Amino acid sequence: MNILSINNLNISFGGLRAVDDFNIVVKKGQLYGLIGPNGAGKTTVFNLLTGVYRPDEGIIYLEDRNITNMKTMDINKAGVGRTFQNIRLFKKLSVLDNVKVGLHNHFHYNVFEGIFRLPKYHRMEKIMDEEAYKLLKVFELDGEADYLAGNLPYGKQRKLEIARTLATRPKLLLLDEPAAGMNPNETKELMDTIRFVRDEFDVTILLIEHDMKLVAGICEALTVLNFGKILVSGETNAVLNDSRVITAYLGED
Repeated sequence: MNILSINNLNISFGGLRAVDDFNIVVKKGQLYGLIGPNGAGKTTVFNLLTGVYRPDEGIIYLEDRNITNMKTMDINKAGVGRTFQNIRLFKKLSVLDNVKVGLHNHFHYNVFEGIFRLPKYHRMEKIMDEEAYKLLKVFELDGEADYLAGNLPYGKQRKLEIARTLATRPKLLLLDEPAAGMNPNETKELMDTIRFVRDEFDVTILLIEHDMKLVAGICEALTVLNFGKILVSGETNAVLNDSRVITAYLGED
């Protein structure tokens, strides 16, 4: 079963074709990588997938649902979650409250109930606390639930961002350079975390990454972008050993 199907996606900024006839199919449960040199159009693809940009042409399907021109909030509710290259946490909120933000798609009380602390407010807050703690425990962050998010070390902030995204209960998780700024030990731990998240939460993962050790270690298939166009797609080892990919990254001899 395909979780994501993108057909003939295009977008231009002025005279620059940032994404040019992009096509991809990601199967349910797959760990799929989108790689390419800086400026290749990878993050633009993520912005198109999440409604930040609207394509000039093309169609995006999440399972059998057309999400092409939906708003970002509605795409998230449909089942697409995303992290960012530059970590975006509510740094003045607690670790626990950051995760609870992600749960608000699924647990509701109205303003009146919140202001007057009516029974539904307390009931929903208790449930959200329990759900948030479960997610934090998965990432070994439950002991820091009351810390300010901005006071966590970099690697733990990255884990918290993934935990918050998982709180939205995505079918498809988009990770934008999750290893950026990490040391080798943190990257190794992140690889284990990504595999665990895929298996434990039954979520499909599409990631952008420049760390080729991470890409080779966890991705089952890859698409390589260069100047907005697909250079090559296929099984990971074959793609990484393709002469066109080596040339795009390292240049001609």
